[in-house]
Amino acid sequence: MTETAKRLTQYAHGGGCACKIPPGELEDVVAGLTTAPGAPNGELIVGLDTGDDAAVVRLPGSHGGLAAVATADFFTPVVDDPYDWGRIAAANALSDVYAVGGRPLVAVNLLSWPRGVLPFELAREVLRGGLDVAAEAGCHVGGGHSVDDPEPKYGMAVTGVADPAALLRNDTGKPGLPLTLTKPLGVGVLNNRHKATGEVFPHAVAAMAALNRDASAAALDAGATCATDVTGFGLLGHLYKLARASGVTAVVDAAAVPYLDGARESLRAGYVSGGTRRNLDWVAPHTDFRGTPEEDRLLLADAQTSGGLLVAGEIPGEPVIGELVPAGEFPVVVR
Repeated sequence: MTETAKRLTQYAHGGGCACKIPPGELEDVVAGLTTAPGAPNGELIVGLDTGDDAAVVRLPGSHGGLAAVATADFFTPVVDDPYDWGRIAAANALSDVYAVGGRPLVAVNLLSWPRGVLPFELAREVLRGGLDVAAEAGCHVGGGHSVDDPEPKYGMAVTGVADPAALLRNDTGKPGLPLTLTKPLGVGVLNNRHKATGEVFPHAVAAMAALNRDASAAALDAGATCATDVTGFGLLGHLYKLARASGVTAVVDAAAVPYLDGARESLRAGYVSGGTRRNLDWVAPHTDFRGTPEEDRLLLADAQTSGGLLVAGEIPGEPVIGELVPAGEFPVVVR
C-alpha cells in the first residue's frame, strides 16, 4: 500500500461536516417539504420544521410512553487514518440521537468507496472503527448499504428510542437559561490543517470520536428540554437555528468559549475551510457581533465534525458560554 493511498483526505474535495450543503441553500431546498402523504403510522413529534437533529415519532400502542428516533449522517474523510475516520463518523451519526435525548438501538452503515482506486482493506478499517464506537454506545450494527463512488464517504443511519415526555429539542429554549457547550471548538481548522499538511492532532481525533451519550444524560438529569449538537454549521449556525426556533435571542460570551489547543494558531496560519466561511456569511446578517474581531467570528463559525452538545441549561462541570434572553433585534449576539 502506498503512502498516497493512506492519505484518505486527498481523495475528498473537503473534509467531514465542512462538506455540508450551506445552510441557507439547504433551507431553500427543503422549504415546505414537511407533510407526508397518506395516513401516518405514528405522530411525528420532531420533524423538518425547525431543522432539529433527528426525527422523533411517537409509537402507536405505547400509550404515549415511547418514541422512535431516526437520523442519518455521512461525510468524506476528515482524517487520513481509516479506523479513526470510522470512529468519528459513527460518533457523529450517533450524536443526533443523543442531541434529542434519545438512546441509539441499531445502526446501518452507509459506505461509498472508489473500488479499484483505494484498497478494500482500508474500507474494512473504516467499518471496524464505526463498529467499535457503536459497540461503545450499546448500539447494534445490522449491515448497511454501499456504492461505488469516485469519492469515499462513510456514515450511518441510526434508529433509537426516547421518552416523548423528556426530549431535547431546538425550539424549547426560554429566556433566562444559560448556554452550556460540552466539547471545545476548533476541529474544523485542525482538520483542514491535517488535510493540507498531514500533521496529526490526536486531541482533535479524541474529541471527535467521543460520544455525546454522557452529556445527553446529564442534560436530561438537569431538567433541560432544549439542546442541539454543534456540527457542520458551526456554533453560530446551530445557535442561530435554536434561537430562531425558540423565539429568543442567544447571547454568547466569546471569551468563555473553549477551543482545542492549536485551533487559533491554525486559523491564523490560514487553515480555514470554505464551509466555515459560508457559515459566517449565513449567520452574519442575523448576528450582532459588537466589534468581535474577524478571527473570533471565524472560530465561532468553524465547521465542526462530531462536536459537542449545546444545551440551554447548566450541566455540572461543563463551561457556560452565554445565555438566552428575550427576543431582540438580532437572534444572536456576541459580546
